[in-house]
Amino acid sequence: MAEDLLERPGPSPTSIPKVEMRGIVKRFPGVVANDGVDFTIYAGEIHALLGENGAGKTTLMNILYGIYTPDAGVIRVRGVPVRLRSPRDAIRLGIGMVHQDFRLIEAHTVVENVFLNYDGLGFIPKWSALESRLEEIASNYGWRLDPRARVGDLSPGEKQQVELLKLLVRGADILLLDEPTSVLTPIETKMLFKTMRRMAEEGKSIVLITHKLSEAMSVSDRVTLMRRGKIVLSKPTKEATIEELSTAMVGAQLIGDAGLEERQSAPADGAPTLQLSALSVMGDEGVLAVKDADLTVYRGEIVGVAGVSGNGQTELVEAIAGLRKPVRGRIILNGADVTGASPRRLMELGLTYIPPEGKKWGIVPELSIYENVALRVARYAPYSRLGVINWRKVAEVAEKVVSEFRVDTASIKSRAGSLSGGNVQRLILGRELTTSKPSLLVAAYPTKGLDIAASEQVRRILSKLRSEGVGVLMLSEDLDEILELSDRIVVMYGGRIVGVVGRGEATPELLGVMMSRGVAASASA
Repeated sequence: MAEDLLERPGPSPTSIPKVEMRGIVKRFPGVVANDGVDFTIYAGEIHALLGENGAGKTTLMNILYGIYTPDAGVIRVRGVPVRLRSPRDAIRLGIGMVHQDFRLIEAHTVVENVFLNYDGLGFIPKWSALESRLEEIASNYGWRLDPRARVGDLSPGEKQQVELLKLLVRGADILLLDEPTSVLTPIETKMLFKTMRRMAEEGKSIVLITHKLSEAMSVSDRVTLMRRGKIVLSKPTKEATIEELSTAMVGAQLIGDAGLEERQSAPADGAPTLQLSALSVMGDEGVLAVKDADLTVYRGEIVGVAGVSGNGQTELVEAIAGLRKPVRGRIILNGADVTGASPRRLMELGLTYIPPEGKKWGIVPELSIYENVALRVARYAPYSRLGVINWRKVAEVAEKVVSEFRVDTASIKSRAGSLSGGNVQRLILGRELTTSKPSLLVAAYPTKGLDIAASEQVRRILSKLRSEGVGVLMLSEDLDEILELSDRIVVMYGGRIVGVVGRGEATPELLGVMMSRGVAASASA
């Protein structure tokens, strides 16, 4: 039983691995997610686990955390075979997981979140003692967290620290981190990596699940790469290269440097396609989320919008796309005042919108692929006449979308909800761009959660549009992506645009300061 294992003295970390997973098999209907996987974790190491979406890495870690039960294979923790029936079993064995989407109650305090469901808390918790314990652990890693602070008031980096505290107070020394930097600024990312290294020096073991090869190379001791449910590469990080990992991840050589050729030949006619003047937008909580934003996007340029999540970026693009009414200010699209206009009107004037969370907002999962394409074109010739949809024409354009945008599906009649995240994003981009000729593309986090191959294709599509004279406004939490693609970078903090930085002047350090402190920079506008 898992309970008995806690009393067993662990072997020397130099002789026996902390975790051994041997011959792990996990099947889902029609899919073998893990196909005879061997995975080992040693004490005192940071082990990066890489792979495309659907490669099986998250399934493997969910098995180790007790969320899934393997169909075959053996798991040993500190040399002892175990059966993990639930996360509670994993936690009792010192295994903890921080998910990409934080599992916190924002209305509660830090100390309440950390000790929620904590064994031995007692009927009347001694909160002062618990707060002191938290402060002691936090100070060991250089964190400055107020135990009484409301979690909803914390930054993403601080929320992540709360998630780690939840594991540390329970004695976890095998930490599984799923895309931990996806919501962090460069400064917070550096702090996290420093914390991870400190934990490794203490003998803790860390598995870093990430899509960012540069991060894996910079912080990990060992890298393991999965493809189609199998391990295809595992070696010390110092013996690997980014090119080798990229090729192993997708089974082919990636070209890299998306859009550099297109950038050199892009038109620069100087005509604005989008102009915002003193735009203010209300958020869902009844307070201003966007405050007096001034912004211009020209034809043939990509303007990146950087900022820590929750600083008004989403509300800004929703207002531009007609999904949220501004409380004041103006939106000018291709010379026409479209303030408060409907999404249909904006679409007809040349705006195309790629929403965040494509599966949630960009498709109807229960409908087929070609029915989702029909949602975009059903009002217009040649796809309909006198209100009657021409399904043959819809099928033709759906086949074109699937072919040209490499949507991996058996048929256009397949449910859109059955597609992976990368394929959903390709479907949305293909549907929008094949059926219209936009003058402005507004893309909200277009590569978030996508694997390296899917991300590269999306970036190339954006760069190609730029070279064709389309204006692109792109939200992203990935600074590497922002720096790679953008001609100008807008930074938002507290609902305001605090600076506009030219491509040649932008650095991760400069953007990180602006994103985390709201400090304006002297840069080209």
